[in-house]
This record gives sequence, structure tokens and C-alpha cells, in this order.
Amino acid sequence: MNKLKLQADVCIVGGGPAGTLLGFLLAKNGVSTILIERSTGVNRKFRGEHINSETEAILKAHQLFEKIEELGILKMKKVEFFAGKHIVQTIIPSTDEDHVGIHVPQANLLSAINQESDQYKNYRLLFNTTVTELMQDEQGVYTGVKAIKDGHEIMISSSVVVGADGRFSTVRKLAKIPTVEMTHGYDVLWAKIPAPAGWEPTTRMVHVNGHQLALFTQTGGFIQIGWNIKEGSFPSLRKQSLQPFLEPLIESFPELKELVLQHLSTWKNFVPLKVQSSRSETWVKDGLIIIGDAAHTMTPTGAIGINCGMKDAHVLAPILTEALMDKNITAQRLKTFEVSRKTEIKVQQEMQIQQEASFSEKFAQFALN
Repeated sequence: MNKLKLQADVCIVGGGPAGTLLGFLLAKNGVSTILIERSTGVNRKFRGEHINSETEAILKAHQLFEKIEELGILKMKKVEFFAGKHIVQTIIPSTDEDHVGIHVPQANLLSAINQESDQYKNYRLLFNTTVTELMQDEQGVYTGVKAIKDGHEIMISSSVVVGADGRFSTVRKLAKIPTVEMTHGYDVLWAKIPAPAGWEPTTRMVHVNGHQLALFTQTGGFIQIGWNIKEGSFPSLRKQSLQPFLEPLIESFPELKELVLQHLSTWKNFVPLKVQSSRSETWVKDGLIIIGDAAHTMTPTGAIGINCGMKDAHVLAPILTEALMDKNITAQRLKTFEVSRKTEIKVQQEMQIQQEASFSEKFAQFALN
């Protein structure tokens, strides 16, 4: 059977926010780009969907924000911290802003950017495509990937392979890039319920028995709820009655009681997320780069993972375009990207750890009163 053979300057593995934005930026710069994604479309499982002001500015700089906004976003009016029913801290927009973060459904984000990318003849997106092997030349330089698409083997030759394929990155593993994984003592259970009438577009953080409970208002009239639970505890937790687990949520927000009981009637309504962060020893090799969660997995704290990944793409695009023009895709040249981002990522990860450790302190004074 003949293999399908394709060729491009860059092959990006992973069609999430980071890979999709990078594909658009490279195609816009005249770089021939193939983006491959193992899912069958943009409606993927739960992922980070809140962008901050920096990511908003990046999208606006590349004339993408309005395209995404047309498909649907929701601006958060404030962030509130609760102890039980009581608000102990409120974060509101600065004087020159009208929101404190934006909920962007990932399907809307990816669809809008993909539509813009499609206008370029040097861009190609392949869904339902899974990488099986990285190709190298005799000097060990990466020269493309082998993959399975719709049950058929394909070969994609490229000057550079970019791994934007998430926390369990196949590219990272196949390239044998050492990675240190760190657990944080907790996991997260996610669930979604309809928002009641009049529910304000707000992020609400609740202190429950020393743990965090978060409510994120979403587009389409929904509330995404995340419970921090003890690391590895979900298998035993799901054997217990669900009602005691839901009581703190209902006590803090009695207006949600009917909706909670109606839509969270079984443990099957919850999606567990194993929380970990990671730091890869390097993000580059000759002819290969990893970005986003593939290079530096973040925890859910602060909802910054998607923002870090998209900034990676924004920073990498001009560096990679110039490297390709100079025909220099050595690790030494590509290291410019890693150096420009690694310190900030380390600081962000350390801030996440500090925020996790100090979360209860926000409520200490209230508890003493």
C-alpha cells in the first residue's frame, strides 16, 4: 500500500490553542505549515477556556479577537472570594477595562483561527491524525513525522517539527526530552450546570473545609464548577454518597440548589483531572520544538495554562520564521525561543504554588471574627 507523502516547512502536532495560533501565524508569515490533530474536530473534551488581558491583546494584535468574539465570548465582571455565603474579597476591572478575564469556548477560539488560516494556500489542517514516529536524518536532525490518518499511514516531511500536543505530549516522549513532573497534593473534579436567571458573569472562589471550590460563568448560560479534592481520592470518593459532597456548594449558593440536584445526580456527571505541573529539561532539539503544556504543564490555578501556551506561539512565530529563512534550525538557534520564555514560565509556576499554599489565608481573618 502506498503511503501518502506530504511536505511543509513546519509540521505542528496538536491542534489546541497554542498549535492552532502558531499555525495561523506561520502561514501568515509565508511559512508552509501542516497542522495535525488527533481529534476529529474542534469539539474536544474540557480544556482551559479563560483568557487574560495579555492573551486578549495578542489576539487583537493579530486581528483575531473580533473573529472569535463573533462566535461568542463572555466577559467576567468581577472575581469574588467567598467564605460560606459571605464575600471576603472582590476584584473588579481597572479603570480602563470593563472585565477581569474572558470566557472563550475552545470550539469558538479554534474555529475562528482555523477559518482565518484556511485563507492561506500554504496551510493545511489534518484532523483524526495521530503521530506514531518522528523521522530523523543521519545527523539526528528531526525531519518530519509518520502518522495514522483515518486508518492510513502518512508521512510528513518538514524542516521543523513542533510538539503542541499537551501535557502527555507524544512528540516530547518520542524525542526523549526529560521532564520533571510535580504533583500538588490535590486533584480537581469538574462539572457543569445551567446558570439560573440573573446569574452575573463572575468568577467565584469559595473556601470549603480548607479546600477551594470555583465557579466559572460560561457562555451559553452555564456554570463550570471545579472542586479541589485530595490527590488520588476520587476512586474512594465516588463510592460514597454524593449529597454530602454537594452540601457546601448548596449552602454557599442556595439559589443553585435545584439546578445542582437536577444536573449533578450521579458521580458520572463529574470529570476528574489529575493535577500536576511539569518542567522539561529543554524545549528544543535540532529541527524540533515543544510548546505549551508539552513543554511546561501548568496547574488549573489562575487558569493560566491556555494563556501561557498561546503566548508561546506568539513569541515563537517570528523566531521560527527567521530561522527558516536563514536555513538554521539547529537547537542552538531555536534555543532563542526557550530562553525568551523559560524564566517567565518558571515564575508563573512558582506563583501558582504560592497561590495554592496561601489560598486559605484570604479567609483566616474572616474565620476569626
